Amino acid sequence: MSKERAKRRAERLAVQEREREARARKDARRQRRRALTRRMTPRIGRPGRIYRRSRGERIGIVLVPLIAAAAVWLFVPDLALRIVLTIVIVMALPALVVVILGKKA
Repeated sequence: MSKERAKRRAERLAVQEREREARARKDARRQRRRALTRRMTPRIGRPGRIYRRSRGERIGIVLVPLIAAAAVWLFVPDLALRIVLTIVIVMALPALVVVILGKKA
């Protein structure tokens, strides 16, 4: 009788050990997946703060290049030069914004 109980207990312990190992593998896989998603998702700077610049600065960032482009298109007679100057204004805008207004963090 006790041999049968010992045998059943050994079988039960073996089944529990296999389930425990499977659960440990599953948990490890879940932790690796979470770590990967944490590394892959971008970090958001300051929560709750959408705009980095004031309203006046944003209006200036839009209006100054538009006025400059309008002046180019009004006062420059050559079409190729107009296009080139407009491209220069668009390409230089980000650098000018950082230099003039500074980089806010």
